[in-house]
Amino acid sequence: MEIKLDFKSKENTIIEFKRILLNDINIENFSVKTLKESEEEISLEIKADELKKVFTLKNYTKNMIDQKTVMAKAGLLLLFEKKYPWGALVGVRPTKLVRRFLLMGYSFEEIDEILKKLYFVFPEKRALLLEVVKKENEYLNDKSINMYVGIPYCPTRCKYCSFASYEINSKLGGFYNQFVETLIEEIKLTGEMLKGKSYNIESLYFGGGTPSILKEKDLKNIIQALYENIDLSKLKEFTFEAGREDTLNLEKLNILKEMKVDRISLNPQTFNEKILKDLNRSFNREHFDEMFKEIKKLGFVINMDFIIGLPGEKVEDILRTLDQVKDYEIDNFTIHTLAIKKGSKLLKDNYKIGEIENEKIQCKIKEITTLKKLFPYYLYRQKNTHDWGENIGYSLLGKESIFNIEMIEENQSTIALGGGGISKKVMRIDKTRSSIERYINPKDPYMYICEMKERIKQKNKLFEF
Repeated sequence: MEIKLDFKSKENTIIEFKRILLNDINIENFSVKTLKESEEEISLEIKADELKKVFTLKNYTKNMIDQKTVMAKAGLLLLFEKKYPWGALVGVRPTKLVRRFLLMGYSFEEIDEILKKLYFVFPEKRALLLEVVKKENEYLNDKSINMYVGIPYCPTRCKYCSFASYEINSKLGGFYNQFVETLIEEIKLTGEMLKGKSYNIESLYFGGGTPSILKEKDLKNIIQALYENIDLSKLKEFTFEAGREDTLNLEKLNILKEMKVDRISLNPQTFNEKILKDLNRSFNREHFDEMFKEIKKLGFVINMDFIIGLPGEKVEDILRTLDQVKDYEIDNFTIHTLAIKKGSKLLKDNYKIGEIENEKIQCKIKEITTLKKLFPYYLYRQKNTHDWGENIGYSLLGKESIFNIEMIEENQSTIALGGGGISKKVMRIDKTRSSIERYINPKDPYMYICEMKERIKQKNKLFEF
């Protein structure tokens, strides 16, 4: 596609936009000409081959310097009469755009207008976006940091998974003991790295993989090492991902309670046991219910994750699962739209996402969240999902996850340990922009064991508080 613009812009952003939202349309020549640009409005002539349309909009360029570029991209949707719930928004983190507008000085009412008239976002998505940002603003704190610990082992690898995850009974599972020893050593070295530095760790998250696959003594020793080597005195929440019920028992739950973990994520993904079996994920409903009751009895804040659009599930199956959520006293409820990710078995098998009666599902989610008094508090989007959907976290008021909010907004720096952990240093450029420098631990447990000491040296250079 040949592009001609009469203003400065990164043409590759237009090419990428076209690839994502108009990949079924062939365009040889695309041009944009400015017809009018005053303090009040901007008028552009947008042309794609023989199609032509004039797009006129209020001038927001006093603060929004890329308005013409956005109009050029959104103009493609106008030309080809394409309508999507999220309109011209293609980013993973649409909430960051809203926050940027707020920092520019726009009100929520003005931002709603921009989302409507410039980005063509549907009313329900605009309302959701603004509600989430308002809730996030109650928690965002760039004066603190967070910590992530990655345990890259699972009982089996689910077909949709692309995370740092290796089967415990595989060849790499043979390095489990060395992995645990190396992680404890990394914790100690991280403590030395942070000595004398000013930092407040606000949230701590164990992810993976499946952290609850750790043996009881290793679970206790790892968390104990964190308390002994790292200042966690400012910690506001400690979350443990126990996604697989087949890795849990009462002894592990008691250890977590003793070690001051206060949040647990127990994730069925669906209550359809046949679908889970087909996805290489074991599930015992009786044991799941037993673990859920014990988690509630011990006083943890509890989250459940579900995935919409799993292979083989019909809308009736999804609605049946959602109806069963009513039986559980949950604090958080996270809905993911299936994404076909790099590294997943589904991608290797060339799995294509089918059509789902999304309206029925959204109505059921609304019914559940209203009944349970759960409100959206964070969201993000992923490429290669059904209907360009979104992932939404719902919560009881006051039970929102600080870690989830800060990670999605990339507002805090992250110190990451363990397999596949991604450390991030967030640095403010100006009032509305930040730069992010990342450093990634190896996913492969063997490579992590071999490279940890060298990697910690690099992280030491990265973090200078």
